Amino acid sequence: MRTIFIFVALLSMLTSCASKPPDNQDNICKIFSEKSSWYRLANKSEEKWGAPIHVQMSILRQESSFQNRVKPEREKLFGVIPWKRKSSALGYTQAIDGTWDWYKKENNKPLASRVNFADAVDFTGWYINKTASINKISKNDTYNQYLAYHEGHGGYKKGTYKSKEWLIEVARKVKMRANRYESQLSECEDNFSKKFLGIF
Repeated sequence: MRTIFIFVALLSMLTSCASKPPDNQDNICKIFSEKSSWYRLANKSEEKWGAPIHVQMSILRQESSFQNRVKPEREKLFGVIPWKRKSSALGYTQAIDGTWDWYKKENNKPLASRVNFADAVDFTGWYINKTASINKISKNDTYNQYLAYHEGHGGYKKGTYKSKEWLIEVARKVKMRANRYESQLSECEDNFSKKFLGIF
């Protein structure tokens, strides 16, 4: 019994540790070289949801810088005392509780976690697919996909982003990064595909 307790405690400690983000986040080839399972997982999401790898990865980079346990900053009470967080956003995706619960329920994944990259990238592909269906935005349109990701499908329909110049600028950066990732991936994807298929 004591052995089981120790094992569970150690497992809990390991799973609670923050995963180290990639060193070079500007180069998707280096990201996938460093994180050996990430290409396979992103590719699986692309095949499942039709969401391009470069779009998924650019959104995740913007949201969390690939940090799996990042949370929004706390508001300050009286300007100094740490208070409530600005939202329930968490993990790689920065999805809020309600959106994450929607994903888990619709995909029958009750144990899915925002701190797990496999779940996070699958969620991103799912959300991009939802946006294409609900907002009629191409899955390749990184700019508008990101605006809908940030504002939500309802917010995008209402055009809430139009009064947020800072967000429009961020969406432009996400689009530029996705274009760069796409170009980089065209040079190295064959290598990852071969590893994935076990060719070498």
